[in-house]
Amino acid sequence: MPSDVAQVAEASWASTPAIRRSMQSNRSHDTKPELALRRALHARGLRYRVCAKPLPDLRMKADLVFRPARVAVEVRGCFWHGCKLHCRKPSANSDYWTAKIDRNIARDLKNEMALRQAGWLLIAVWEHEEPSAAAAEIDKLVRDRRSP
Repeated sequence: MPSDVAQVAEASWASTPAIRRSMQSNRSHDTKPELALRRALHARGLRYRVCAKPLPDLRMKADLVFRPARVAVEVRGCFWHGCKLHCRKPSANSDYWTAKIDRNIARDLKNEMALRQAGWLLIAVWEHEEPSAAAAEIDKLVRDRRSP
C-alpha cells in the first residue's frame, strides 16, 4: 500500500508534500472574504442564495445569487483568478500554475459572457476589496435591477 501512496505523490502537481497538503486545505467556498461580504450584504437587508447555479445549463456555481434581480456575485481570490494587482508568478512549478491561472481566467470570461447573454449581471469582488464598499455597490445594482 505505501507504494500506491508514493506513486500518487510522485504524480502530483505539487512540488512538495507540504505544498500539496497546504493547497488541498484551501477552501472553495465559505472563505473569510466571502463570509465578510455575506455579513455586510445581510446587514443591508439583502437576501441571496449561497453557492448556487444562476443558470441550470452553465457549469458554474456563483458564491451569491440574487435570482429576482438576475445578479450573480463571485468572490475571487487574487492568486487563483490572476488579480492584476496582487497575483505574482509562483517560483515553484511555475509552468503548471501559470497555465492553471490562465485557464481560470478564461473560464471566468466564458461564464461571464454566458450569464450576460442570458440577461444576468456577474459582479466579481476581489478578496482584497473592502467588504462594506463591495456590499454597497452590490446593494445598489441589485436594487436597481429589481425596480421596474
